[in-house]
Amino acid sequence: MRRILLFALIAACLPSAGASAPGGEFAPRSIAELEHRLALIDVELRELAHTSLNSGVGPIGYRSLHHGDPDHAEWVEVDLGAEGPIDEVVLVPTLWRSTARGFVSDAFPAAFRIVVGTADDRAGTVVAEFPDTSSLLPRVGPLVVPVVGTVASWVRIEATRLSPRAFDGSYIFQLSELLVFAGEENRALRRPVTHSGNPVEVRAWSARCLVDGILPYVMNAAEGEQSRGFLSMALTGDRPSIDIDLGERFPVSGLRLHATDQSDTAPQAFSGDFGLPRLFRIAGADEADFSDARELLEVGISSPDEAGPIMEWNFGEAACRYVRLIVLDPYVYDESDVVQSKRVAFAEIEVLSAGRNVAVNRPVTATFGASGSDRDLVALTDGRNLYGKILPLRQWLGELARRHDLETERPRVTAELASRYARQKTVLTWVAWLAAILAAVIGLVILYYRERGRRQETRIRERIAANLHDDLGANLHAIGLLGDLAKDAVDSREELVDTVDRIRTLTERTGSAARNCANMLEARDVCEDLVAEMRRDSESLLADLKHDISFEGEEILQQLARRRRIDLFLFHKECLANVIRHSGATEVETRVVASPAEVRLTVTDNGEGFAGQRPESLKRRARLLGADFEVQEPESGGTRIVLKMKTRKYGLLR
Repeated sequence: MRRILLFALIAACLPSAGASAPGGEFAPRSIAELEHRLALIDVELRELAHTSLNSGVGPIGYRSLHHGDPDHAEWVEVDLGAEGPIDEVVLVPTLWRSTARGFVSDAFPAAFRIVVGTADDRAGTVVAEFPDTSSLLPRVGPLVVPVVGTVASWVRIEATRLSPRAFDGSYIFQLSELLVFAGEENRALRRPVTHSGNPVEVRAWSARCLVDGILPYVMNAAEGEQSRGFLSMALTGDRPSIDIDLGERFPVSGLRLHATDQSDTAPQAFSGDFGLPRLFRIAGADEADFSDARELLEVGISSPDEAGPIMEWNFGEAACRYVRLIVLDPYVYDESDVVQSKRVAFAEIEVLSAGRNVAVNRPVTATFGASGSDRDLVALTDGRNLYGKILPLRQWLGELARRHDLETERPRVTAELASRYARQKTVLTWVAWLAAILAAVIGLVILYYRERGRRQETRIRERIAANLHDDLGANLHAIGLLGDLAKDAVDSREELVDTVDRIRTLTERTGSAARNCANMLEARDVCEDLVAEMRRDSESLLADLKHDISFEGEEILQQLARRRRIDLFLFHKECLANVIRHSGATEVETRVVASPAEVRLTVTDNGEGFAGQRPESLKRRARLLGADFEVQEPESGGTRIVLKMKTRKYGLLR
């Protein structure tokens, strides 16, 4: 039974082992680890900025000449001006609306490298190389490439293998934006760009669009309350302005404007330049009345192709406390076919010092009022837009890049989990079937052992009955014969005493046999020496007959199981009892020959014989032995009983 249970357990483990052997990138991870990883991804995704796309009109980016095959080199290089440290390069892909997958990158280089250098090093140094970008694509988010510890005055992107654009399959090199960060400052912003060949310079496609700071995204952070952008009432007077008090002097060097929420519909009701002055000037001062004002920046926006959700400009660093935005040419809003009004609208005005917004939550005043209570001036510096909190530019792009990585990983994790769950379900099905089979096997084993026990009990009863019949019967018959001899020896004292002593001895043996016959099979000292027991029994039962007993292969006889030795002993004893009772023989010969394969017992007498019949008592004994026997009648007369018993089964000693 133990072997059956062991086999069933091994069989149950085999499918389970196969099901727990996943492959690929997640091979070392268990289901629990994958579930934990999926939970972590979901938690992190909830905390990252969302990839919301600009649905308005605006600049797109850089596009090279097209080619008929991918094996063409194209490059763009941005001049950073002065030599200085940089620590991160960000590539923003040009996006295309796919009918099957939504927005995806378009003509992002299949292979490229990033080279940086200084004015004295025009060959440059490769700081990052991507010989195959298949693992990066498709993507919507930016690609962030750390280059910590690098000093450069120029950065070049070299496309060594091109990708086809979705529009017509031509091989080109496209990028929406190139940003080069040193801390929080984008050193590539509106810097000169050189390139290979003659790129397309049409409206939204040009080299200047690569570094204009205008991205295809709308800032949609995962935190903060929404804020509606500021919209002025109809402007009157000359040069309306907005003043921001920074609270203290800061060395400011940049301006970032967030376009107002033109509408929440798709498509938008107004173009992306809604409310943006066509021409404006930024001035800084230490005095609140701007008596010491100095010009920091002047910007002209001639069309929607120069505007975006976020627009940024750098200028020479200047220390000041107050910043003024002066509208030189306001935006004209056509409220109807007849009525026109001049308006100013922004979602946020950021004044940058070393790339950090120092105007957040600072007081704002203007020479004009808001168009409504929900469009108050406070919205210009509250640090929030229509979607929530406004993040630092570098942090925002980093979160978009991280979101892309997680959203790319998540389907792989869920697919692996689904595969593991399917395998686990198969294993559970196998285990359920094996459990059912094992239960059935256990039930059958229980029934088998019950039946075996019942049969064994029957055989024990049968053995006890045979022992009582054979052993006691033979002894009692011998006592009777000795009684007859005692009567015949009544006139001879010595012969009578000897006969009575023999009767006494046999009587004691008969009593002992009667006491022990029921547990004879369990007795440890029974038939320990089968040869000696058979010799002694022959001498006792055949004392008045001429008898001879011989053995061959005694060591093999001693190797037999104790129960088989007992049964062989009792078979021989029953043979002798039958000779005494029925044959009238005067001579008896016993021969036992044992070989590794068989034991042959032959008992021959010169009596009257059985007339071809086999005694039932011998049949029963032979059946208990699992042996064959036959009764022969030799030509010289008498009877020969031959027992053949196999000593091995399946090659093992029985």
